[in-house]
Order: sequence, then C-alpha cells, then structure tokens
Amino acid sequence: MPKFSANLSFFYLDRPLIDRFAAAAASGFKGVEFLLPYGESVADIQKALADNNLEMALFNSPSGDWDGGERGLGVVMGRDDEFTAAIAKAIEYATAVKLPRVNVLAGIDTSGGSFEQATGRLVERLRYAADEFAKHNMTMLLEHINPFDMPGYFVSTPNQAIDVLDRVGRDNAKLQYDVYHAQRMSGELVGFMHKHFSRIGHVQIADNPKRNQPGTGEINYKFVLDELDRLGYDGWVGLEYKPDPDADGSLGWIKAMGYSL
Repeated sequence: MPKFSANLSFFYLDRPLIDRFAAAAASGFKGVEFLLPYGESVADIQKALADNNLEMALFNSPSGDWDGGERGLGVVMGRDDEFTAAIAKAIEYATAVKLPRVNVLAGIDTSGGSFEQATGRLVERLRYAADEFAKHNMTMLLEHINPFDMPGYFVSTPNQAIDVLDRVGRDNAKLQYDVYHAQRMSGELVGFMHKHFSRIGHVQIADNPKRNQPGTGEINYKFVLDELDRLGYDGWVGLEYKPDPDADGSLGWIKAMGYSL
C-alpha cells in the first residue's frame, strides 16, 4: 500500500507554512514534504513535526534566488562556494529533523557553454553533494522537471537524470521520479519504473495535463501505483499536485482507488 506525503508547497496555501503541518495531520497524513524549509527555524519545524506526529519526507537543498527565477545551483557557472554552503545548510536542517534524503535541483544553465560542459559541471557538484550526504547516511536525489512548467531547467527527462546519475557514480545518489513530469516528457511510466526501479529514491505524483489530483487527467494512477507497490517500493509518494477544489476536497481519489492515508 503506498504511503502518501502532503506537499505543503501545494497544499493548505491559505496559511503560513508552519501552520500547514497541523492541517496535514488533521487530514490524516503521516508525512509531509515541501520545497524549501530555510525561511523557518529548525526549532519551529521540529516542534511542528513533533506536535503533529509527522515525519519529514523530503525537501530541497537551498536553490539560489528562487524569487528571482533561479531554480537550483547544480549547473550554474561560478557558484561553487554558494553550492558548497547550500549543501552544508541542507545537511544542518535534514539532520535536525531526521530527514534521510534531500533533493538537489540542477537549475538553469545560463553560461552559454556547451551541453557537455554544463553536464560535467553538474556531475562534479552532485558528486560533492553525495559524498557530503554520505557522511550522514543520507541520500542525494536528482529530479527531472519538464520545460513546460519550468522553462530552461537543465534535467528535463527521467533518462537524462539517469545518465547524470550514472556519471556521478555514487551509491547514495538516486532519482526523484516525478510521474507527472515523466508523462509530459516521455511517458512509458511503468516500463521506466521496471527498468530503473533500484535507482528510484523518492516518488512524486500529479495528473496530466492540469497537474491536479489523480483521476482528473490521463494517467492511470491505479495501475501505476499498484505496479510501484508490486515492485516493492516502500518510500513516500509525495502528492505534489494542485488540489481541486482544495486540499481536503481533493483526497477522495485515495479511498476510491483502495488506498488510505
């Protein structure tokens, strides 16, 4: 049976981030994830998790000037020191909240150099991140994001992410497999899962084309999630979708498909 985490960057947006933990617990969730924790104190996040009996499932390492349009530092030229500091900050927060995995966003390449040069830069930084995470028994994740939602994002397909991870060559470097982004770029969802199951470290879902909850679009999520279960996936499945009409009102598909929170 899949275990679902609420993505607080998409759910309960009518309240401050720290208050969304209680809302998730009230809905029945046991795990939460979100983009970036760094605007909150470690102590406040720890308290919100403990008070609501929640587990932290995922967050990203610091990703540059998000409000200014940056979407990660992995591939961005000339930001080595900032990347190093970002990994240290991610480890600080992750160890405090007992999070065993962190997503490191590749970002947008603005260097004007070749694709191979940019890939080499990303690989070297991810090797550094994976090695630092390994010191704390943590997994480094790499996500693929489609260019329709995030124009210019460097790693856009699941296969490209696997190619990068192959070059990184670290056992604790895994794929953050986002089914929605995969469907938009390549499809072949279950075939990919079978071929690369051992490489998948976290899963996120939304339906296509509107990125709402499962059952609102073209993806047969009952088939996909049951197959993920049969493969033996025991990690979190992050609900990274735009809930319609709202968070609680979007959750009916879980019971309808035979699952539970």
